[in-house]
Amino acid sequence: MSEDVRLVAWVRGRVQGVGFRWFTRAKALEIGGLSGFALNLDDGRVQVVAEGPRPGCQGLLDWLEGNDTPGRVDGVTEIWDTPRGGYDGFAIR
Repeated sequence: MSEDVRLVAWVRGRVQGVGFRWFTRAKALEIGGLSGFALNLDDGRVQVVAEGPRPGCQGLLDWLEGNDTPGRVDGVTEIWDTPRGGYDGFAIR
């Protein structure tokens, strides 16, 4: 059985106003087993927090860093941690 982890990712580029949070939520739901949120930050980045099995979180990170996202991703900074819980599904904030 896979260990549960917490992924916090900050995505920079042209990622606001292009449906990025919506598609991130859709991808998290497609992967399954993930909870968390996607949030626009005042500095133009999107913060993504995902908790769940490591392979699912890694899959979401791979997607964030890939070429299938809306807009344009110039880079992703991530931190891995232990899950904190408290999320009901995957939300857009």
